[in-house]
Amino acid sequence: MKKVKDFTSKVSFDIAQFENLGFQSTELVRSAKIMSEMKQDKDCYKIFAFTANMVASGLRGLFSKWIEYDMTNLVITTGGAIDHDIIKAFSDYEIASFNEDDSKLFSKGINRLGNILIDNSRYQLLEKKSQALFKKLYSQNKKIITPIYLAKEFGKYIGENSKHPEESFLYQCYKKNIPVYSPALIDSALGLQLFFFKQDHSDFVIDQTGDFSGLAAEILSAKKTGALILGGGSSKHFTLGLNLLRGGLDYASYISTSSEYDGSLSGALPKEAKSWGKVSKKAHSNIVYCEATIAFPLLYHWVIES
Repeated sequence: MKKVKDFTSKVSFDIAQFENLGFQSTELVRSAKIMSEMKQDKDCYKIFAFTANMVASGLRGLFSKWIEYDMTNLVITTGGAIDHDIIKAFSDYEIASFNEDDSKLFSKGINRLGNILIDNSRYQLLEKKSQALFKKLYSQNKKIITPIYLAKEFGKYIGENSKHPEESFLYQCYKKNIPVYSPALIDSALGLQLFFFKQDHSDFVIDQTGDFSGLAAEILSAKKTGALILGGGSSKHFTLGLNLLRGGLDYASYISTSSEYDGSLSGALPKEAKSWGKVSKKAHSNIVYCEATIAFPLLYHWVIES
């Protein structure tokens, strides 16, 4: 069985060949140009938002590089992304197919995420690592903690204990002092571990709102803000909502496979966000309809390596 490998090797494509192809190739180049503008804008506070499934894939390595090359001041992601980053810092996932016999996988203790297989032992590993960190924090009288603080502690732990910490987005954020906020932290395997720990430590609390004032101060004081948003859900929603009170994002690039026609936030276009004031009326904005494991390596190459 092949292992899931993080994407860290150099990608080589000529952007000019894609710009005039039409359809989503052209839109991807337009988003790359927006991200390049954002990169050059010294007044811009940059946000990187993504969902958990992408960290389970080999994109995790490129996410870490995106952070390393100063393409973000803030990461907003799901609790599941933190799960996968911790697990993959110490173990591998496997590549399979979308057509596996799922009943047989269940009997073997294997979970399928698309065409990626995650053995139950990986979540046992997460339990061991997370419970040890919770105990350490509790012993230090850190009994009320926030998502940003917890993510930072896991980044530090990965840096001190993983053989390849540079592939971890949590570690890169810890190293560069970049906050990682998860607006739905408890909706994850890590959230379940927090619940288990709390059964014997009732005064151990995750304060989901404790980071709000600091995040709001950063956003409201920024001259400009921009975001690369991969996928939808709580990561996208919180990124946009965080910019509501300042008049919206000045740069916004979405990469998504969701449709707008059901009225969901995940499928909503940048132009709809303008009606809420989440994206500025004058913003440089675009959406690419493409799955992120295809689109992001190309975007990364054009913005970082070109």
